[in-house]
Amino acid sequence: MEDHNNAHLSEPASPAASVASAEIAAEFAALTVEEKEQRRAEWSQELARVEEEINTLRTVLASKTRHASDLKRKLGITVWKELTDDVNQGVKNLKESHVFQRTESVLKTTGEKTASVFGSITSGITSKFSQMKNSESMRSIEASVGSAYENVKTKVTSRSGSVSSFPDDLDENNSPSGLNSPTDSLTK
Repeated sequence: MEDHNNAHLSEPASPAASVASAEIAAEFAALTVEEKEQRRAEWSQELARVEEEINTLRTVLASKTRHASDLKRKLGITVWKELTDDVNQGVKNLKESHVFQRTESVLKTTGEKTASVFGSITSGITSKFSQMKNSESMRSIEASVGSAYENVKTKVTSRSGSVSSFPDDLDENNSPSGLNSPTDSLTK
């Protein structure tokens, strides 16, 4: 046990403890053998008392902890609820912090600027489509598609000898009484 005590004296935790340890070691070395034995006996008794107090405090703490758990259970406070409350409190503290408020402000400003940019792009694209739709080239394409549709419609009407719309003729040709496939017309 003597080596153990000397190890504690030679391993100080801080410079101040180092000075205090050196002083204690010097005082202890100056004592007679009987005085050293007496000091060790006093320290051993004090250590036993302190350890007993620690054990008593641990027992009291364990009892208080059990009592607190019983009260929480009776009140319906669960571990999950405590955790949720702790997280909610943490979020509240975070939201109230200066750093979060500055970050939120920066993000809000950035979002507004981004929305403004996308709004500009969208309105520009819409404007270009509107200009394109009203352009002479688009009107010419619309007229060409319209006349092509009319030509196909006229040819289908004149071929069948009856007046019907192009989609009706398509449905008729796909019916069981009509042509089902191009190969059917070749075999007939």
